[in-house]
Amino acid sequence: MAELVETTIPVVPGPSRRPFRGVLRRPSFLVPAVAVLLLALVALLPGAVAGLFGHGDPLVCDLGSSGDPPTGGHPFGFDIQGCDLYANVIYGTRTSIAVGLLATVLALAVALVVGVLAGLFGGWPDFLLSRLTDVFLGFPFLLGAVVVLNSVGQRSVGSVSLVLALFGWPTMARLVRSSVRSVRGADYVLAARTMGLGEWRIVRRYVLPGSLAPVLVVATITVGGVIVAESTLTYLGIGLQAPAISWGLQLADAASQFQNAPHLLYFPGAFLAITVLSIISLGDTLRTALDPRQRP
Repeated sequence: MAELVETTIPVVPGPSRRPFRGVLRRPSFLVPAVAVLLLALVALLPGAVAGLFGHGDPLVCDLGSSGDPPTGGHPFGFDIQGCDLYANVIYGTRTSIAVGLLATVLALAVALVVGVLAGLFGGWPDFLLSRLTDVFLGFPFLLGAVVVLNSVGQRSVGSVSLVLALFGWPTMARLVRSSVRSVRGADYVLAARTMGLGEWRIVRRYVLPGSLAPVLVVATITVGGVIVAESTLTYLGIGLQAPAISWGLQLADAASQFQNAPHLLYFPGAFLAITVLSIISLGDTLRTALDPRQRP
């Protein structure tokens, strides 16, 4: 029964284009896709976007304006240090998205190597790599990140992304393994072996393209989860450190000032929620489009 379950992973070569196009025309795809594109533009050009209102420099501060509400030229008001909150939230977009993408790419790279080796060859490589995956799965994601980050000296975008990737690859590795196991017995893969093609050429040209679709969908959703994890860790004081500009740092500063200056919490919190919901909604819609069993 276990073998039967593994061979029914939803990897279907050549899905029908008409249902796929139908899903992509729905508001459930278009709205989050537009939101993600706008956020990507903000992350790529934070200076230009921040300059649309006021001076756009997050490091220009005036303690005399500490905690002041929104006003002309400063649509989000000022933070505790008297810095323009709008500029800080805009620049925080780049940091949060950078951590989400970098951690997910690193985790996906490890998952592809481990999953392909385990799923393609089976036997003792599969046993050893599966047990290694189980060891990392035994650590709660946030708890493991807390333990490692507490021993890291300088917590930058790179180091935080590396730690989050360290505990984020096992789930994707299991999915890659299952996808590869379901594809490796397909007729076109057997035909390639019959023609005498090398094993790695078969992996590159046939196995990976046939098994990547569900993995990429999960990776898209993982980006949103990593952004939440980074903000949570930073809020707890064990994530990014100043002078980095992050939504987590802004939320941490706002926590003690909510009574007097609620706008300090509203704006970075709204950007965080919109970003995560848009990315996760986009991933869910792509999963529906690529998996025919989930189409209505």
